[in-house]
Amino acid sequence: MTAAIEVDGVTVRYGEALALDDVSLEVPTGAVTGLIGMNGSGKSTLFKAITGMIRPESGRILLDGASPARARRRGAVGYVPQSEAVDWSFPVCVRDVVMMGRFGRQGPTRRVRACDRLAVDDALEQVELTAYAERQIGQLSGGQKKRAFVARAIAQDARIMLLDEPFAGVDKRSEATIVELLRALADDGRTVLVSTHDLHALPQLADQAVLLLQKVLFHGKVDEALAPERLALAFGLDVLGRDGVA
Repeated sequence: MTAAIEVDGVTVRYGEALALDDVSLEVPTGAVTGLIGMNGSGKSTLFKAITGMIRPESGRILLDGASPARARRRGAVGYVPQSEAVDWSFPVCVRDVVMMGRFGRQGPTRRVRACDRLAVDDALEQVELTAYAERQIGQLSGGQKKRAFVARAIAQDARIMLLDEPFAGVDKRSEATIVELLRALADDGRTVLVSTHDLHALPQLADQAVLLLQKVLFHGKVDEALAPERLALAFGLDVLGRDGVA
């Protein structure tokens, strides 16, 4: 598979704090890649660097051969942020949030066309939120909020989709819906990079996995990523008991 996301030697610092240290990886087209690491491992920083929200100290990032800024301008990248990064009190309804995914295709006037409404309606149907389209976004459950932002990326028709902890605080139904959606999007040729702490769902979700702790510790098959000795490196876990038994 060809690489839709190419990260080459990327280093990011926040002041004196090292967030990413010479990170290199290639995320293939038409697959779901799981990004695994404990809090503070650099997952969100990597997403921000890929989307162009922050500029690396060194290294290079290409999205389908283009810079993050260029890819973002042409609507090639959809981003589902962590819940903490969203102002849920903002007075917009679910339909408005999903319609934001169409802004890059509406020109400078931001005039909503029939094709935009159809794209939004289709995206809402895919995430099973049609009945909640006119509800204020903050009134949704945790899982419904995540699904609304997935719908925004679908309506955008983004070829590269980044999801930062989409399963945090969601119910099992929403988790299953999101997993099914991401698998279908990958089968349709989209590139999906998703960070998650839900290791139990990883084999059903992802085609491959990346273990991150400021550096890339492992990138390969999911079952190999979940080996206890590799998880110990990524999470600092005591994977073996004192008697040597897991």
